[in-house]
This record gives sequence, structure tokens and C-alpha cells, in this order.
Amino acid sequence: MTGNETSELSLTIIEMLMNSGAMAKIVLFILLLFSIISWAIILNKFFVYRNAKREDGHFLSVFAKSQSLNNIYNFSKDLRHSPIARVFLTGYHELHLFQELSKTESESRGAKSIASETILTSRDLKGISIALDKAINREVERLSSRLDFLATTGSTTPFIGLFGTVWGIMHSFRTIGVKGSASIGGVAPGIAEALIATAAGLLAAIPAVIFYNYLSTKIRGFATRMDDFSNDFIYMTEKNFLR
Repeated sequence: MTGNETSELSLTIIEMLMNSGAMAKIVLFILLLFSIISWAIILNKFFVYRNAKREDGHFLSVFAKSQSLNNIYNFSKDLRHSPIARVFLTGYHELHLFQELSKTESESRGAKSIASETILTSRDLKGISIALDKAINREVERLSSRLDFLATTGSTTPFIGLFGTVWGIMHSFRTIGVKGSASIGGVAPGIAEALIATAAGLLAAIPAVIFYNYLSTKIRGFATRMDDFSNDFIYMTEKNFLR
């Protein structure tokens, strides 16, 4: 296809859109709105996940090398995008809380003060584990926010486009009945106009479905890494702080 033919085809499509009926324009506007919002979500998630993965890597590197939880805590406070860092902060706060509660109980019983690093029990460890699980669920929910719109776009926009197509074909047959002519020249423009709605619906749905599956896979990867880190944190706590 030559450049002139491509230009003429583009002009023809634009002319059909400009001359289409009110219902067709409403359908196309709805599909355009779905598509714009979907691409905005896709691009936003792309940058969010990229930053999260980069900061997760930095945090895990520091966590593996550092011997001090306080140093890890101070480092993780500056990580705004890392879900694993936020899970660690939850675990660190719970660890500190249980240490303080256990120390207070020991002092209230008149027991000899024990260093705060050694006063955890298996019950405290269970509480920390539950808090970590809740933190992971919150992070997965945060990472998954607005992805349901992509699923909705992928499942509904083809039918919206199909509705526009059916409406356009009905209008074409009505024109045939009024004019009493069924020549291809008389109905072809209306049929072509109607089929544009189906094409628009597919153009909105296909990227939404592809990226919904792609981003869902990314979320499962984040969830797996957070679960692994949670197990590592519990093991470290049990080894170093359990009475």
C-alpha cells in the first residue's frame, strides 16, 4: 500500500467517524475513555513495579550484609517504593513492641531484668508472623490496585464495540427499508461505520488483557519474594531473640 493510499484510507476512516451517528460517537467515546484509562494504569504500574523491584534489591542486599537491625531499619525508612522494606518495618515494629511488653511484664513480676534482645517467647514469634502476613496482604493489595479496571476493560469493551456494530447495522437495514434499495454502494458505508466500533472495542480490550496478565505475574513475583523474606525474618528472630 502506497503512502497516498494509506493517507486516503485514514481520511476515509476519519470522515466516517465525523459523519457517524450520535450513538456511534457515544460508543467510540466510551471505548476511547476505557483505552486512555487503561494505558494510564499500565504505564503507572510499569514505573511503580520497576522502582519497587529496584528498591527491593537494594534492601535485600543491605539486609543480607548488615548485622544490626537498627541499621537496616534506618536504611529501610528511606525506601518509598519497596514492598519488602515495608514488610520489614512492620516486623521490626512488632518485634520491638513484643520486647517492650515482655520486659514490662518481667519487671512487674519483680524478675531480674533481662536484655531486651532475649526476652521473646514462641507466642510473641507467632504474633510477629501474623503481623508480617497481614503486611504482605496489604502490599499485594496496594500493588494490585486498579488492575481490576484492566480486567473490566478486557471483558466489556468487545461487547460495547459489538453493541455499536449491531446498532450501526440496524441503522443500515433501516436505511435500506426506507430507500427500498439494497445496493452495496448504499449500505457499505453504514456497515463499514458499524464495524469500526468492533475494531475499536478490540483495540481497547487486547492491550488490557495482555497487560493484566503480565502485571498479575509481576505481582505474584513480588508476593513470593515477600513470603521468602518473611520466612527469613522469622528465622532470624527465632535464632537471635527467642528465649
